[in-house]
Amino acid sequence: MGTDKLKTIPLEIMIDKHIGKRGTERRETFENDLRIELLGQAIKQARLELNLTQEQLGELVGVQKAQISKIENSVKNARFETILKVFDALGAKVNFNVELNNKKLAY
Repeated sequence: MGTDKLKTIPLEIMIDKHIGKRGTERRETFENDLRIELLGQAIKQARLELNLTQEQLGELVGVQKAQISKIENSVKNARFETILKVFDALGAKVNFNVELNNKKLAY
C-alpha cells in the first residue's frame, strides 16, 4: 500500500478549471443550463409530492402529458407562460430575481 492520500478539491475550483471562470461564455452557458435543469427538477418534485401524474398535471395546465415531460426534463424548449401555468397548477410560489450589472432590478 502506498502513502498517497486522496486530495479534496472544492467543486468551484474544478468547475473553474474544466468549464471556465465566471464571466466566460462557456461558464455562463453552464450556469444557465444548470439553473434550467434545476427548474425542471423542482417541477417534477412538486408534482410527485402532490401525487400527480404527468397526465393529470397536463390536464390542470391545459397541455399534453408529453409537454409536462419535456418541461421536467428540459425547460429550454418550454414557453415561459406554460412554466408559470405549471407552477400555478401545483400551487407553488415562484420568485424571480432580475439582475443587471450585478444590481437587482426585480424580486
